[in-house]
Amino acid sequence: MTAAVASDQLESLRQRMAAMSGRHTRSADLLPSGPALLPRGTVTVLSGARSLLLRVVAEVTADGGNAAIVGQPDIGLLAAVEMGADLSRLAVIPDPGTDPVEVAAVLIDGMDLVVLGLGGRRVTRTRARAVVARARHKGCTLLVTDGDWEGAPTRLQARVCGYEFAPGFGRISEVRLQITGCGQTIGRAHTG
Repeated sequence: MTAAVASDQLESLRQRMAAMSGRHTRSADLLPSGPALLPRGTVTVLSGARSLLLRVVAEVTADGGNAAIVGQPDIGLLAAVEMGADLSRLAVIPDPGTDPVEVAAVLIDGMDLVVLGLGGRRVTRTRARAVVARARHKGCTLLVTDGDWEGAPTRLQARVCGYEFAPGFGRISEVRLQITGCGQTIGRAHTG
């Protein structure tokens, strides 16, 4: 796939996401090249394949942004590095204690992306309101996994729909994902 074709596909997906959310989105309002097309200053709940989460982290840090991963003790940082992540721009807090939402809220001040693993918890609208306002004000995207964030405007599910293997190595070199939001397929992404 050429860079021009990939860029055109990303822009098309951005426009479809904007239409689904009922607002127009410019490329500058999105995290850099993120396949999940995450608007800055918003909260997105992501479920399914973790490779999409790692791809977003890799792209944000490779483009010079700062990211944090909270409450994901078994995250595969090697996979993120293989996707191009810059670990010097990544903070990892595997065990945020009893209040991972508070830890994420503090990190929002200095990050472009905060990935928050809720460990099966649910964040109510009342609790979420202040964190969402802070994310919007700071232009930080909060990507929530392994739980529920009431009132999140975007919910994405990533499903593995194919693999490519490295010739001669017997190792997976690329994972193909189908990304759905609001019950509609909004795109496909390749990681690896």
